[in-house]
Amino acid sequence: MKIAMIASEAVPFAKTGGLADVVGALPLALEDCGHDLVIIMPRYKCITPGKFKINRVSEDISSSAVGKKVKVYFIENDLYFNRDGLYLDKNGDYEDNLERFAFFCRRTLDLLKEVDFAADIVHLHDWQSSLIAVYLKNLYAKQPFYKRMKSLLTIHNIGYQGVFGKDEFAKLGLDGSLFNISGLEFYNQVNLLKGGIVFSDFINTVSPTYALEIQRSEFGFGLDGLLSQRNNVLSGILNGLDYSIWDPNLDNFINQNYSSASIEEKAYNKADLQRICRLPVENDLPVLGIVSRLAEQKGFDILTSCLPEICKMGAQLVILGTGDKKYHQDLKALGKIYPKTISLNLRFDDPLAHKIYAGSDIFLMPSSYEPCGLGQLISLRYGTIPLVFKTGGLADTVNKDNGFIFSKYTKDDLLKSVKRCLAAFKDKKRWSALINNAMACNFSWEASAKKYSQLYAKAKEE
Repeated sequence: MKIAMIASEAVPFAKTGGLADVVGALPLALEDCGHDLVIIMPRYKCITPGKFKINRVSEDISSSAVGKKVKVYFIENDLYFNRDGLYLDKNGDYEDNLERFAFFCRRTLDLLKEVDFAADIVHLHDWQSSLIAVYLKNLYAKQPFYKRMKSLLTIHNIGYQGVFGKDEFAKLGLDGSLFNISGLEFYNQVNLLKGGIVFSDFINTVSPTYALEIQRSEFGFGLDGLLSQRNNVLSGILNGLDYSIWDPNLDNFINQNYSSASIEEKAYNKADLQRICRLPVENDLPVLGIVSRLAEQKGFDILTSCLPEICKMGAQLVILGTGDKKYHQDLKALGKIYPKTISLNLRFDDPLAHKIYAGSDIFLMPSSYEPCGLGQLISLRYGTIPLVFKTGGLADTVNKDNGFIFSKYTKDDLLKSVKRCLAAFKDKKRWSALINNAMACNFSWEASAKKYSQLYAKAKEE
C-alpha cells in the first residue's frame, strides 16, 4: 500500500515532542511490513546539509531518506519556515501559524501529484496537517489524481488544536460556507483540528483508552461531542518504543548492561545513580525515579503535596526535568529539607535519563492525563516498576502484574499506592516476579505497525 506520512516534525530532522518520535519510527516499521512510503514535512532552519544528506528536487522541494528507501520530502519557504523555532519563539506562538501550515498542506497535496505518488492513504498528524483532509474533500475533490485517496488523522494530544481568530478563515482558501458549526467554526473561531476530525475518513489516537477518554467532556477539550458523533471511525493504537535506543543490554549511557537473564547486574546501575546524585549508596533503599516535564498535567500538583510523607517512608527520589516555575520552587525547597533523600536535576539531560531508567527501582508517572506515555514503556523495558495514574496509555500498558496503578486522582490515593509499592519492594520474590513480567512486555513499533496496516486496509476499502 502507498502511504504518505505528513507531519510538522519528524526525528531525526526536527523535534519538539513525541510527535517527531512517532513520525520518525512508524514509517520504518511500516516499510518492514511491505508498504511504500514517503514522509512530507516543512524544511525548517535546523535542517541543513551540514547535518543531513539533502538532495534538490525542484525549486522549493528538497529530499533526504530514512530506513531502506523511505524518501523524505521537505517543503521549503523561507518566509514561513526559515526560523529558529518550529511553532513559537520566546514571545509565544508565531502569529502566522495558520498561514504557515495552510501553505504546507496545500503544497503537500500538489507535491504528491508532482512526484506522481498516488497515495492510498494520507496519514495526517495533529492540527498542523489536518487541513489536508479538508482540502481533499473540498478543493481537490474533483481532481482524478486525488479521488481515491483516503485520510487518517492521528491525534497525539487533543489539548493542541490550532485555534485562530475567525478573521483568518479567508486565508485558508476555502468556501465561506465551511465556517459553521458543521465545519471549522469553533466558538466563533477557526479550529484546524476540528476540520481534520470532520473531514478525515478515519481518526485514531495514540492509545485505546485515550480514544475513549476524549469522547468525555473532562478530556475532550470541547471536541468530545464531535468525536462521539464520529466514534464509528475513531480508534486507538498504542505508540511503540524504539528498542534500538531503549535496551538495557545495549545502552551505552548506563554503568552496566543487563537483561532479564542477568537482572542482578541492575544493582550496579542503582549504585552508580546514587553516587552521581549524591545520595547514600544503599541497595536496600528503594529509589523512585522521575523523568518528566514539571507541570500539573504530569501529576506534580498532587505529588509535591505528598513528597514529605514519601521521604519519611525510607525511599530516595531522583527527579529530572524542567517546567513550571512553581514546581521548580516547591521541589527546590523540599530538596533543601531532605538533601539525602531528594536529588533534583532541573535540566534536560539524556544520559542521566537513561541512568534513571536503569538505576531506579520504581518509576513515578502520576499524570492526570497521558495520551500514550513513553516513560512507562521505557521503565518496563529496564525492569523499573512503573507507578501510574489510571489514564490513557498508562492504563493500557501498566497493570497489577507489571506495576502499580491508582485510580482516584488524589494525594491520598497516590500515597496509598506508593505504600503498596514500597511494601512489595521488600518482598523479594514478588518484586522479582514484577521485574520479570515488566521486561517481558513487548511494545515495539512492529506490533503498532501491524495495527496501522489493518486500519489502512479498512480505510482503503471504505
